[in-house]
Amino acid sequence: SNNTFEDELSEDIRTRQHLFSTDRAIREYNFPSNMCMQDIARKTLAFTELFYLELQILRNFTHQKHPVKEIPLTTLEKKLIASLPFSLTESQEKVLKEIRSDLSHKEMNRLLEGDVGSGKTLVAWLSALYEISKKGQVAFMAPTELLARQHAENAAQLLEPLGIRLAFITGDVKGKGRNYTLKALKDGEIDIAIGTHSLFSNDVKFKNLTYVIIDEQHRFGVDQRTALINKGNTPNLLLMSATPIPRTLALTLFGDAAISTIDTLPTGRKPIITYLVKEENREKMYQTINVEFLRNHQAYFVYPRIGDEGEGENEGGLRDVTNMAEYLKGQYPGIPSALIHSKIPDEEKQQILSDFKAKKIQYLVSTSVIEVGIDIPDATCMVIEHAERFGLAALHQLRGRVGRSQLQSYCFLVFSDQLTDEAKQRLRCMKQSTDGFYIAEQDLLIRGPGDIAGLQQSGFFKLNFASLVNDTDLLLSAKTEAEKLLEEDSGLINGNNCSIRKNFTLLETVLEKQ
Repeated sequence: SNNTFEDELSEDIRTRQHLFSTDRAIREYNFPSNMCMQDIARKTLAFTELFYLELQILRNFTHQKHPVKEIPLTTLEKKLIASLPFSLTESQEKVLKEIRSDLSHKEMNRLLEGDVGSGKTLVAWLSALYEISKKGQVAFMAPTELLARQHAENAAQLLEPLGIRLAFITGDVKGKGRNYTLKALKDGEIDIAIGTHSLFSNDVKFKNLTYVIIDEQHRFGVDQRTALINKGNTPNLLLMSATPIPRTLALTLFGDAAISTIDTLPTGRKPIITYLVKEENREKMYQTINVEFLRNHQAYFVYPRIGDEGEGENEGGLRDVTNMAEYLKGQYPGIPSALIHSKIPDEEKQQILSDFKAKKIQYLVSTSVIEVGIDIPDATCMVIEHAERFGLAALHQLRGRVGRSQLQSYCFLVFSDQLTDEAKQRLRCMKQSTDGFYIAEQDLLIRGPGDIAGLQQSGFFKLNFASLVNDTDLLLSAKTEAEKLLEEDSGLINGNNCSIRKNFTLLETVLEKQ
């Protein structure tokens, strides 16, 4: 029969794994001659997806395996550690050791994942000092202007006392100041450049870029990463993500690829206490928060809607930001507050957040746009209204905005009476645990396969036929086949593998456009 679809797998693989040709699989999947045939067809299509996913991972995150070696701390690193009011956790030390060992071999390509507030950034700065001690330059990139600015302020506090020269580069930095900074960067008079994707601009040139750190990696396109890497002679790359990948899954997916995980809270942090609040206990909640206000602590109130902007009828009488902001002024007279949502211009948001940080504002009323990564140490209360309408990943990320210092923090999940079973499970899970990895695991079980919170946004795991939960065996065999293939033919140039390479490059282009 004349094949409309080119084969995505080589014949050897198909024979070993008992799979159809792509063409036959698509036919049997859509118009099955019987159930058994349809099963093999689904298996073929699922295997193909997982096989390409594994190729992607193996090509991006594996490198020469070197035993992790102990490298003495440089003077700069010692100074930074000595200046901290707390000691590093075992988990931070382990991860730092892995990263520095990679850096010493000059070929790092690592994913650093850690729960919200687990102290990833500190590890990143320490590893940056190691590179700077060897006369390298470091680029640190954040997904939004707001987070880039926060990282820059944080870096200035920690690193400038050690004589580290920092530059802040975003699209907004223009004119004379920009030209001056760019010249300094090119002459090697800047150690760390911090910014957004404008670090990619053509006019940004480094003298000796040896290390690139990218925060919240799933918000960047592959092509942007490539652009930054092209500015150095293949610099070391560290991708940081606060989207915990469930442990069982990470192991299967990434195997011994270079993944570092910080899985404990920083020293001196208390776990956040989570309350599930019924409508009738609302007053009690407001009183509890008032006590926190009297202690000069801060709070967030999060609602699912902006209100007042014709989102159609307000189904089910949902509370919204606009009305509640007024209502809360009545609850807490004389306490300064501000309103934040997606329609507010960025500059204004920026101003509100720095006022919040400077404690000119005591509470924020907001939709769920509060940026991942906003760090306000004195914020101890997070109220999420209509919590049943948020997914687990979103609830966990929002809750992670509090509990960022030694103060005891609280999260109030206010819910309505009519709950689906799934919503009940989500709320129960939030009450039981503050561990992002456990929560990600539960999220998989509750939502079922194929939809991994946070990862779906990355375009990296867009799976139509395979399920990362139910097809573990298939995933393992796909991984074995991908490893075997790259071992025999790492460039995918042999006759049989040309079509795989073509599909693979096609896949990479599709992913970049996500």
